[in-house]
Amino acid sequence: MIVPCYNEEQVLEPTLRDLVDSFAAGGISLELVCVDNGSSDRTGEILQRLADDGAPVVPTRVEVNIGYGNGVLHAIPICKGKWIGIIPADGQVDAKDVVKLFSVLRSTDGKMLGKVRRRFRLDGLKRKIISVAYNMFVFLLWPNLGSIDVNGSPKILPADAMRTMKLQSKQWFLDPELMVKAQKLGLQVLEMNVFAQMRSGGTSHVRMGTCWEFFSRLVRLRFGGSIRRWYQELEEEQKTETTATKNSCCPTSNNKSTSS
Repeated sequence: MIVPCYNEEQVLEPTLRDLVDSFAAGGISLELVCVDNGSSDRTGEILQRLADDGAPVVPTRVEVNIGYGNGVLHAIPICKGKWIGIIPADGQVDAKDVVKLFSVLRSTDGKMLGKVRRRFRLDGLKRKIISVAYNMFVFLLWPNLGSIDVNGSPKILPADAMRTMKLQSKQWFLDPELMVKAQKLGLQVLEMNVFAQMRSGGTSHVRMGTCWEFFSRLVRLRFGGSIRRWYQELEEEQKTETTATKNSCCPTSNNKSTSS
């Protein structure tokens, strides 16, 4: 699980300990790649202490925070598991629900993306209106995306699929980019309803400027050609690999065989 952390000293330790305890109770091996995303508080100190105490925490740091997505991109190469998940450090999704989600995923053929839908959210009216409008806009652009809460996290998917996506967004747009590319890869979406808990401390890092980024980049993603170029490159890579495999399995020779 990738855990991007930006100034989360008030909620970080209980969030991580809940994840560790819940996965251990489920008999599931867990690695928490926790990214101190340019924090100015004690976030990095807490991560290092947990790692030193033997928790399955792999601390890493981005010196300058240039966005949520950049923290995730920094962590992907560090992950060692066959599945990679992304979960915020704010503890708004119960750790037991995360375990339930993964337990279902690991019983499948591996061609699936699991995520939560924050079915019951304790948001203010303004935040709810923005969320509904945003998800409706996504649905209009991609009716078959398989989710009605595109930014709902955690998201968990096979590690090879995550790396194949070659994600690029360094800010909040990483979530919709991931969902659109999952659709192109043919991953089925398992969306589990959860109760979204209130933050026990700290503050949300989503701002009004974030909404503008969402809408403008959604339009750019849908009509700008970046997904098409990525998919064309992927197809070319697969063709090259297929050709190389055939050549290695069926070598040809210009020498004629002789017998006596």
